[in-house]
Amino acid sequence: METKSWKEIKDKVYGNQGTERRDELDRGFESFKIGLLLRKAREDKQLTQAQLADLIDKKREYISKIENNGSNLTLKTLYDIVEKGLGGKVKISIDL
Repeated sequence: METKSWKEIKDKVYGNQGTERRDELDRGFESFKIGLLLRKAREDKQLTQAQLADLIDKKREYISKIENNGSNLTLKTLYDIVEKGLGGKVKISIDL
C-alpha cells in the first residue's frame, strides 16, 4: 500500500490550492486552529469558559462555540477575548 502525504490527499480529494473547494477547506482549518489556540490560552490562564465570557461580556455558550469552531469570529471579538479576557496581544499576518 502506497503512503500518501496529507497534501497529496487534500490535492486529490479537494483539488489543488487556489481552487474554490480547497480554499474553503483551508479557511475552515484556519478557523478551527484559532478556536484551539484560544482554548489553550484560556486553559493556560486557568479560566473557565464562563469566567472568560464574563470578562468580555459574552455568554459561556459563545466562548464554547468559538473554541469548537472559530468561524464567524469578528476581529473585535478576537481582540476582546485575547486582550481584555486573556491579557495578551493579537498578531495578524497576511501572506500574498
